[in-house]
Amino acid sequence: MATPPAPGLAGRLPFHYGWAIVMAGAVTTFACLGMGRFALGMLLPSMGQALPLSRSEMGWISTGNFIGYMAAVALGGRMVARLGARRTIVMGLALVGLSMMLVSRAEGFAQVLAFYVLTGYGSGAANVPVMGLIAHWFGRRVRGRAAGFVVIGAGAAIAVSGILVPAINASQGAEGWRLSWLAIGGIVLLAAMLDWAVLRNHPSELGLEPVTGISPTETPDHAPCADAPTVSRRKILAHLGALYAAFGFTYVIYATFIVTTLVQERGFPESTAGWFWSAIGLLSLASGPVFGGLSDRIGRGKGMMIVFSFQATAYLLVALPLPEPFLYASILLFGLALWAIPSIMAAAVGDYLGPEQAASAFGTITVAFAIGQIIGPALAGRMADAWGSFSGSFAMATAIAATAVVGAAFLPAQKKQ
Repeated sequence: MATPPAPGLAGRLPFHYGWAIVMAGAVTTFACLGMGRFALGMLLPSMGQALPLSRSEMGWISTGNFIGYMAAVALGGRMVARLGARRTIVMGLALVGLSMMLVSRAEGFAQVLAFYVLTGYGSGAANVPVMGLIAHWFGRRVRGRAAGFVVIGAGAAIAVSGILVPAINASQGAEGWRLSWLAIGGIVLLAAMLDWAVLRNHPSELGLEPVTGISPTETPDHAPCADAPTVSRRKILAHLGALYAAFGFTYVIYATFIVTTLVQERGFPESTAGWFWSAIGLLSLASGPVFGGLSDRIGRGKGMMIVFSFQATAYLLVALPLPEPFLYASILLFGLALWAIPSIMAAAVGDYLGPEQAASAFGTITVAFAIGQIIGPALAGRMADAWGSFSGSFAMATAIAATAVVGAAFLPAQKKQ
């Protein structure tokens, strides 16, 4: 029986509405991850001086965000079941925007920490459901690429914050960081309004089928691959969760402290460090689509091995006392691979467990990811206070990322859908 034409705007678009979902998803990650989380790396140096904050307190602010994030992930399944993905995402973004505006009024560590925990909760409430939508709107052949385009929003936000925050600080002086928090919060609220207009929970709401990536002359490959072993849900979630935790632990150390390291330990001006941060964001725009699409072709495990190798090298180049050009190489490698793991993970849960379980499975492994993020900055900040440098923290990240390369090699072959 033929599928009826999609009503309204979806039927008039020159492309499948699933790609509109991807664009709205990129706006979501721009707001909840890029602005709600990664703008912190640019804001910490000036905010840390104004309040003032120790390295350990900076680490705990980042960790507080991830505690809130993990709480949202733990409750995410119930929220989506009760409200639907669309409403959950929009409400999460609203919380991110409002709580960041409250940070702009904070007078000390405790207030910043409390408000930023709320920011983390909103980020988790928005990010996990939007990644889960990909499994409903896209088949296996294009799932990694679609998820990759969703996560580029966070990279775009890093590029924007790297230019916006130093510009505001330069014009407003010592209290410029407050205006930065306020402006970023307003941007997030605009994103929430756009998502409300565009996002839909399932293709069937518009009378559509998912995007399959299969030409009309091809036979759909819904059957499991004959040589793919049967994998229990518990084992595959544990395996993917461990890899995602390793990514969360390591990348967040770099994202949180690279600007502070460049400014306080390597002597770079804040504006120059901001340009480096923007460069990471611009480079990362290709990371999700390129590595997500690559994993569609060569497999999720091999794709993750390549990504973790890039990241381990990036961390090592900062950990060692090398000349300045090696810092540029580190930034290049980190940016090129930054959003690859989330896009591959979003595709992998759909491959192994099917579209209906993808959202809950992604939420489960994101708990492990959040635990890694909670431990990473707190431990790295404490080590830096004890040793007077972040070099040991980056060396620790190198070792964990290298271990993840080995772990990714043992992922089983995935099913075809």
